[in-house]
Amino acid sequence: MPQFFLNKRLIILLVSIIVLVALIGFSLRERSKLSWPEQFVKDTTGWVQSLVSKPTHLVAGFFENLGDLQDTYGENKELKSRIENLVNLEAENQGLKKDNEELRDILGKKETLRDFKPIPATVIGRNPDRWHEMIIIDKGKLNGIEKNMAVVTANGLIGKVKSVTQFSSTIQLLSAMDPKNRISAVIQGGEKPVYGFVQGFDDKRKLLLLKTIPSGEKVEKGQTVITSGLGGVFPKGLMIGKVVEVNPDEYGLNQTALVKPGADFYDIENVLVIKSLMTQPDPLELSDGEEEEL
Repeated sequence: MPQFFLNKRLIILLVSIIVLVALIGFSLRERSKLSWPEQFVKDTTGWVQSLVSKPTHLVAGFFENLGDLQDTYGENKELKSRIENLVNLEAENQGLKKDNEELRDILGKKETLRDFKPIPATVIGRNPDRWHEMIIIDKGKLNGIEKNMAVVTANGLIGKVKSVTQFSSTIQLLSAMDPKNRISAVIQGGEKPVYGFVQGFDDKRKLLLLKTIPSGEKVEKGQTVITSGLGGVFPKGLMIGKVVEVNPDEYGLNQTALVKPGADFYDIENVLVIKSLMTQPDPLELSDGEEEEL
């Protein structure tokens, strides 16, 4: 009798395995339509998953919204403090502007190194062999253009007026390989202004060379470089570019900063010629026979 039950259990186990393998094979084959037990199991599973997932998503969304609300509160608080600082800075700026105007009235000075008149012009010619050196614009002497005037685009300084005719002018770009030309510049963004001369262009990296920076001066990447207005040619405050790298010279006495130009020297269509409103000194008096400022 026990042997009979043992054989019966073995037969049931074998039949169950056969049925299971058959069901697996049946479920794995490609079919265009599921059987009703499969549909029932699938629908039930989907309904249960939906029943569980919706509350889970609601709870997760609640905590996510709560975190966003906390972040928004912190950002709002920071923005309020910044707005208060801006209001204070605006009030201080207005006060300084008023004081400056009063002092200039007392001294009888109406112009500063920043005062200039822009003259719009359009590029009408460019030599393919000197693409990075010269451009020709459609304004000349009849429009008030003079030699050595600064030329800018919306993004920054590009060069100076090299020569002038009655109806057109030739502009020498900052990217021109002319070691005689220099720009008196100042680096902003540090503890104090740092002065130097933009002299030369790295053609491979498309960067300007800002030289004669004293070794003790701290210059960092990202600082802004503008014209200083002290070279006797350009007005103060014209954008030149941003510092990307600083290296000591071979003797360690000075530093050279590599500056990414704000303007695109390759694609130039419209420019502004800058006419300074302040009386400019003779460049020869400033240079004492040395190279003129670009």
